Amino acid sequence: MKKKRKSLGRIKGFSIQFMPYSEIRILNSDERIRKILGIVLGNNILLLQGRLLPEEETRLIGDTMAMIGHVKGFKGIELAVIAGNGDDKLFSKFRRKFVNILSGGDLSAITIIGPATVVKEIKRNPKKIELMLNK
Repeated sequence: MKKKRKSLGRIKGFSIQFMPYSEIRILNSDERIRKILGIVLGNNILLLQGRLLPEEETRLIGDTMAMIGHVKGFKGIELAVIAGNGDDKLFSKFRRKFVNILSGGDLSAITIIGPATVVKEIKRNPKKIELMLNK
């Protein structure tokens, strides 16, 4: 007598990739966006140390919206930036801004970017991050 196995359906694979800001610091905006899109199109969730410039975030979202319907299986991205609460004392703020100027970016933040086919939703709470994945 054969046993029937339950089918779990097709489970898509993904990976989580960490990228230090130093890896994209020397790139211009176009190259940064291209590098990030290459990672996300590879079905990876990217944890980026620091954050993109507001113009780069806007451009990244615009580029991904333009790709929907033109790239097979691509449904967009989910993006969230997690930064400090901003309740620093004067000297701490000065020190953080000085370090950010030297490094070329805001290193007190983390940016999470993932393909919408994998990441359903990113919830940010003061004490935790919830990353909801699609089945």
